[in-house]
Amino acid sequence: MRILSVSDTEIGFIYSPLIVERFQHTDLVISCGDLPYYYLEYIVSMLNVPLYYVRGNHASPIEITSGGERTHPWGTVNLHQRVIEDDTGLLLAGLEGSLQYNRGPYQYTQVEYWFKAFRLVPALMRNKLKTGRYLDILVTHAPPWEIHAADDLPHRGIKAFRWLINVFKPAVHLHGHIHIYRQDTEREALVGATRVINTYGYHEMDFATPARRTWQKN
Repeated sequence: MRILSVSDTEIGFIYSPLIVERFQHTDLVISCGDLPYYYLEYIVSMLNVPLYYVRGNHASPIEITSGGERTHPWGTVNLHQRVIEDDTGLLLAGLEGSLQYNRGPYQYTQVEYWFKAFRLVPALMRNKLKTGRYLDILVTHAPPWEIHAADDLPHRGIKAFRWLINVFKPAVHLHGHIHIYRQDTEREALVGATRVINTYGYHEMDFATPARRTWQKN
């Protein structure tokens, strides 16, 4: 399975007809937040594949488009506080936003993130009973605690995300939020058996069948 993940900044060759040739083998798209609805809708319309997303801290509750007001991007699935098994058997879960720093939308305290993480637990336990796995891919906007994070409050990592990784051991944790300005900036880190990947801009990966729970970098 080829997965394209996107976040935080629009890429010219993605928001153009070039997307069809460049990403023709994509099976699934995941957005880690802070991208406009029209951008996500364009990806879906051009690639004709499922798209799952979480909102970032800069997202607007309502976007004004040529089709009127939108509260969500058409043809996509919001993963926030949900655990989903897709048609291929892939197990996904997501949590939106970042740490609270100015009382804007989609911002939460560390304590609030703990409660949101705990609400995922029953569904993750059901996954384990049903499939033998808790989770394949965790999708968030903010990074986990002490991984890819910065020292300023808006960009600090989330402690509950690190706990989810340690306890439920997803194969991959995809996040955005941390902008990359240098080519030598670390995009990937290993936490136990979980690959934590900053998807700023875009990232591609091949994810093997869920039963095998292995993956390889593009």
